[in-house]
Amino acid sequence: MTETIEIDYLPALESRISKVDFSKMVFGKVYSDHMFVADYTKGQWKDFRIEPYDLLSFTPGSAILHYGQSVFEGLKAYRNDVGEILIFRPDKNAKRLNLSAERMCIPTLSEDLFMKGLTELIKKDKEWVPSLSGTSLYIRPYIFAMDEYIGIRPSETYKFIIFTCPVGAYYSKPLKVKIETEFSRSVQGGTGYAKAAGNYAGSLYPAKLAQKEGYDQLIWTDGVTHKYIEEAGTMNIMFVVGDKVLTATTNDTVLSGITRESVLTIARDWGIKVEERQVSVAEIVQALKAGEVKEAFGTGTAATITKIETIGYEGANFDLPVDDERSFSTRVLKELDDIRTGKKPDERGWVYKV
Repeated sequence: MTETIEIDYLPALESRISKVDFSKMVFGKVYSDHMFVADYTKGQWKDFRIEPYDLLSFTPGSAILHYGQSVFEGLKAYRNDVGEILIFRPDKNAKRLNLSAERMCIPTLSEDLFMKGLTELIKKDKEWVPSLSGTSLYIRPYIFAMDEYIGIRPSETYKFIIFTCPVGAYYSKPLKVKIETEFSRSVQGGTGYAKAAGNYAGSLYPAKLAQKEGYDQLIWTDGVTHKYIEEAGTMNIMFVVGDKVLTATTNDTVLSGITRESVLTIARDWGIKVEERQVSVAEIVQALKAGEVKEAFGTGTAATITKIETIGYEGANFDLPVDDERSFSTRVLKELDDIRTGKKPDERGWVYKV
């Protein structure tokens, strides 16, 4: 049953859009005029509103500042050739936000509220959706604790916000990555499958060390043995070995990526062999040495499809081709772009038109 959701609207006094050069977009630096906000108090979500994007106010004792009880999502809106606004698979983001919230002891919210808030916000800031090739409107929904209390327990008050920002490419070039064998992103029984804020904070230091060695990002391995590949930086990772696409199965240490699932669905529809399983470091290194890895790439909402040009392991670097227009990653990126921007019919029900 669809719930009745009334949203108040306080417009920004003046739009900032005239000051934005959409031909020179840097990821995550420019924000649209408004944000959707809802508050959780006394056991329910209430006070739904769209208001100007602005500063938030916290007291020093706010729980979010001490214990990181926060989850978030990321998705994108695109403009098609006739000016309509299309959002890629937002229903999946709503479901995953609630999955993350449950793990972090945060109250879930209805998919109706998620979709209504998202839709009305995009309508209000529709002019912020860029139309240039390679650009989109990045959408960030998130929930965080608001109690002014530093005792360790779940907060009793929360805030849900959606804001947006026009963006270009997250990665501007193919990546040089290193297989991590010391630090861990997640362990079994942990929060790796959730988009929890702390997961990303904990990944920064190992990534910084890798960058000092000349790498752009890490390939994360399992936290117990470091024998099995899990993710790559902020993305899921895939390898094309021979005639197969290999990727780690999703579990409680691997985020179930929406782009990941979309890529695998397309691969299967194209008749390409897909293996979702434990992928060992030894297997990939051996295949790299034998020249059997045709390509490696990351998948994610922000990154979309990002090619990997070099994989480092125990002091050795293995280079991969990245400029083959016939490669699977190139073809699947074009397929995704064509679906998301309406250049191809949406035969799977993935596109939501605002």
